[in-house]
Amino acid sequence: MKNPLLQLRESQELMSATERSVADYLLAHQGEAMNLSIHQLAEKTFVSPSTVIRMCQRIGFAGYKEFRQAVTCEMAVRRLDHEHKQKEIARFDSLEEIADKVTYRNYISLEDTRNLIDFGTLRECVDLLQSARMVLLFGMGASLCAAHDLNLKLIRLNKPCMVNDDWHVQMLQAKNATKEDLAIVVSYSGETVEVIECMKALRENGTPIIAITRRMDSPVTKLSDYRLYTSDSEATFRSGAMASRISQLNIIDILFVAYANTEYDYCVDQLSKTHFHKPATAHSLEPDADQAERP
Repeated sequence: MKNPLLQLRESQELMSATERSVADYLLAHQGEAMNLSIHQLAEKTFVSPSTVIRMCQRIGFAGYKEFRQAVTCEMAVRRLDHEHKQKEIARFDSLEEIADKVTYRNYISLEDTRNLIDFGTLRECVDLLQSARMVLLFGMGASLCAAHDLNLKLIRLNKPCMVNDDWHVQMLQAKNATKEDLAIVVSYSGETVEVIECMKALRENGTPIIAITRRMDSPVTKLSDYRLYTSDSEATFRSGAMASRISQLNIIDILFVAYANTEYDYCVDQLSKTHFHKPATAHSLEPDADQAERP
């Protein structure tokens, strides 16, 4: 399902200056703008009606009428009480308010990320996972935690993969990569210098690169061959990487399950085989009294 306001916000970097002025106005005056005809909107934003149509088509709609209908439906779903929950965490929020706001922001992050999925690209990424000799994972900070999560999942399926906490080792991975390998880069900002350097080395070797990143014009999106987008939803506590981490893990789960589903029976057996049962306790390892007395 198309999410018009999300598409509008995430696609601004790809628009012309005149199209962006229309997008800025629509995002700033959502309620008012939906009552305007295409000619009224064009007049308020000092552009031509054809510019408004081009902007709508750029984000996947046939024209302004379809776009306006989609926005009206979305605004009906996201009611005014949700707007309150979206506000920033405040210094004197109660525990209940903090729980509501964090949960709601995570929910919105998941919903927006789902709406950003290009299923053609996802299918290509799954095919690359299947054929890759080795999966090489890259990331820094909180994004590295997401890379570790995918690494553990792939190991359970006996898929050769590699991730390292040390950036210098990540760079060695990149320099030794081949065309038969697959690189998966995780970066919320799209501007992490260490990750970008690794991507440059990967491109020199012709290694296919999948980027899990937010939808914007960045060095990471430019250097990658395939892009799985997460929403741009961080707020006050960005350094905590909360909503971005949730959306990254969601994309990783989707990619992993889609890959596992291509070899369903084998992967189910592997997941069962690699499931760790509760280890025996020290007490259960001790012989019982009768056994201890036997010669």
